[in-house]
Amino acid sequence: MKKTSTRLADGRELIYYDLRDDSVRDAVDRRPLERTVTTSEVRRDPLLGDSVAIASHRQGRTYHPPADECPLCPSQGGRLSEIPDSTYDVVVFENRFPSLAGDSGRCEVVCFTSDHNASFADLTEEQARLVLDAWTDRTSELSHLPSVEQIFCFENRGAEIGVTLGHPHGQIYAYPFTTPRTALMLRQVAAHKDATGGDNLFDAVLERELADERVVLEGEHWVAFVPYAAHWPYEVHLYPKRRVPDLLGLDEAARTEFPKVYLELLKRFDRIFGEGEPPTPYIAAWHQAPFGQLEEFDGVNRDDFALHLELFTIRRTSGKLKFLAGSESGMNVFINDVPPERAAERLREVASS
Repeated sequence: MKKTSTRLADGRELIYYDLRDDSVRDAVDRRPLERTVTTSEVRRDPLLGDSVAIASHRQGRTYHPPADECPLCPSQGGRLSEIPDSTYDVVVFENRFPSLAGDSGRCEVVCFTSDHNASFADLTEEQARLVLDAWTDRTSELSHLPSVEQIFCFENRGAEIGVTLGHPHGQIYAYPFTTPRTALMLRQVAAHKDATGGDNLFDAVLERELADERVVLEGEHWVAFVPYAAHWPYEVHLYPKRRVPDLLGLDEAARTEFPKVYLELLKRFDRIFGEGEPPTPYIAAWHQAPFGQLEEFDGVNRDDFALHLELFTIRRTSGKLKFLAGSESGMNVFINDVPPERAAERLREVASS
């Protein structure tokens, strides 16, 4: 992997990740851009104890542009985009309309490929490995920012999810706090550790799932399963078999196997609802241990956390979506229409040949 860092016309950082060591990235951003001005502010809810990002400048962000005006495609001729070069393998750059900025964190865009009409599932194993390397590198770099406590790499895919740019891409949020979902996990880990005299909850969950009927696919170093209490109609958790706290902890064997396992999982997601159906909308979310202090979680340290990816779709059946209505949105109590055992069975049925 070759990494080349440059700056866009408004001062934002852009980084090329190339498969070839002889790639030259010297194109200049020729757009007449002014410096980006953001109004991002993090406010803490005194009743729930969680944080909300207030970012009014995002109202003006790019919204469903035509394909020939996509800002994530390479610059070609007189059409200038966020990527100055005429081609690329993987690109990461600071979001022009960030939810978090300055002392409130940082937001980045990750372009998986220059092919506008592709998806992550269309990548080769070599390309998917490059994306993994880019996620890992950004996790390392962002963890050193003084305002950053937790790093979240994720992909939103599909208009039903709320994606406003059709180009295959993901994002990285660097939060100035430990996110509520991670805090819940850490509290459960602490409680389990205390109740069992030191056992790890993630290890116990993984051992249970490996022995159950909800395993979807398994490699030497990774396992994918539908969790016992899945929140979403089709939800798969992907774990490395050796517990590590973050992407930085993966060894070479796990990194090498990951593309094959993950690409197969994504292809199965696109087959869930049968031939002729539009691509399955999904969210793919990496869960990593926070880099901040964990004193509030009694007896828990970073190594007690287990890196994993959660992949889920909001489509519950052909042509129907799972909406977060009263119980989910009002009380955070999910109601799942698809039994996890049936979801796992379906994802095994649609294995690629």
